[in-house]
Amino acid sequence: MKQQIRLLGIDDSPFSFSDKYATIIGVVMRGGNYLECVLRNQVSVDGHDATSICVDMIKNTRHRKQLKAMLLDGIALGGFNVINIKEIFSNTGLPVITVTRDKPDFKKIEIALKKKFKDWQNRLTLMKNGKLYKIKTSYNPIFVKSVGLSIEETKEIIKISTIRGVVPEPIRVAHLIASGITRGESYGKA
Repeated sequence: MKQQIRLLGIDDSPFSFSDKYATIIGVVMRGGNYLECVLRNQVSVDGHDATSICVDMIKNTRHRKQLKAMLLDGIALGGFNVINIKEIFSNTGLPVITVTRDKPDFKKIEIALKKKFKDWQNRLTLMKNGKLYKIKTSYNPIFVKSVGLSIEETKEIIKISTIRGVVPEPIRVAHLIASGITRGESYGKA
């Protein structure tokens, strides 16, 4: 795999659960070291539009034909606006990788979903859908799911796009931009 593959990383901005929308930022990078484009959109906090918004971001970027994968910070944006990564792949042909620092605690997630949503089972099913892999890094392990790629290809993309730490650079940069535009200065870990 080429070191300069184009990857789209997406993360949401900090938000309050009283907000109607959360800003999401996408960045197109070559590997993990050259930023080519910044995309902006918004999703409904705890809504159902994150999948379609991600599809639109992919389809509407001028870099669409060069993209090799999309990397997401987790499986949801704007709280529990859960993303259907299989649907994104099906609608765009672009492989999708979710990355989390911590292994999801589905018992705690289920409790939170039950308290807040009538459709909690659908959201939980989407979150659990697909095999979760633990990938060792130089630091702490990360947990990933992917569609459209083998686990070996997924690991290679993670390695190519991670410069320092454990989070791939497209996600890290999207996080920095999203928190910077919302709070005036970026901080926190992606």
